[in-house]
Amino acid sequence: MMVTVIGRGHSGTRAVSHTLSASGVYMGEPLNISGDLLPPEKMYEACRVFARYIRYKGGLEWDFSQVLSMEPTSEFKNLVNDYLVSVLENNSINKGWKIPETTLVYPWIIKMFPDIKYIYWVRDPRDCILAEHKTDDLHDFGVDYPETDNIREKRAYSWKYQREIFKATPKPENLLTVRFEDMVLNQDKTLKKLGDYLGINPAKIEMRPDSVGRWKTAEGQYTFDFFEEDMREFNYI
Repeated sequence: MMVTVIGRGHSGTRAVSHTLSASGVYMGEPLNISGDLLPPEKMYEACRVFARYIRYKGGLEWDFSQVLSMEPTSEFKNLVNDYLVSVLENNSINKGWKIPETTLVYPWIIKMFPDIKYIYWVRDPRDCILAEHKTDDLHDFGVDYPETDNIREKRAYSWKYQREIFKATPKPENLLTVRFEDMVLNQDKTLKKLGDYLGINPAKIEMRPDSVGRWKTAEGQYTFDFFEEDMREFNYI
């Protein structure tokens, strides 16, 4: 079994990476404190290669038609395979990787690995944009978006962009969507769902209840009108 995690940075993806590692799933090496496979530079560069084939239409609209219709370039595949070398060469029965930037290239990851297990990790965007992450400024990965000096707004645009990539991409054969909040507040039920999906006995890890609803005491702007449709879909409002 091979698995990867899709979800924007600060969606709580470290929780699932730590759970998988504790459950005997080889997640590559070395890993950082967030459970990300390091070093990340080859994946970052793969994101920039992918972005060459995305057309920005203005506002919060991007045209993904070219990346969805074409095969990954040899440059992209070489970068991803180099990034994943510790995973791909490992003989463990159960293995995988996690790094939030995988979300930025999700359509081509599916084309490279159509039969693996995908976990789409979701968190309330109002919490997701409170802290800094590498993907806050999409320009770093070759993606255009509305100009702003408001850091929360930049993070919100990044969240929206990554949500749009996911929605535009045809579902792979194996996909499980999990809310971070359910992992925190009802871990036993969530672990059973993960275990049934992956065919493993997932380990229980420590979760912090105060990581849910942090936006309620946050200063500054933490919500945007364009969150509403997706928040309703995931029962956040």
